[in-house]
Amino acid sequence: MPLAIFELPDGAEQVLEVPDDWSLMEAARRDGLDGIVADCGGGAICGTCHVQVDAAWHARLEPPGMAEEALLEVVPERCATSRLSCQVIMTPALDGIRVRVPSSQLEL
Repeated sequence: MPLAIFELPDGAEQVLEVPDDWSLMEAARRDGLDGIVADCGGGAICGTCHVQVDAAWHARLEPPGMAEEALLEVVPERCATSRLSCQVIMTPALDGIRVRVPSSQLEL
């Protein structure tokens, strides 16, 4: 099963197994990862599953859709590689993807 590495704001890492075709958000919620609140359950309407994708992995992702892009405009700590984890769908090609949970996500 592919793995995703989540870096927490304190620098700790949590490695999650993510089934193919699951979003990173689904795996984070299943495993109780702090900072991935996902109030809307993956509907891309709340922005509470924001992550910052490692630059080496960001280019491998499909570009964000219009709804995701609009939400990313208002999330705290947005950066050039910000994505909503509900919109990052795991594939074998993403095995080992690294993402960072912004500290502002822990405040939600």
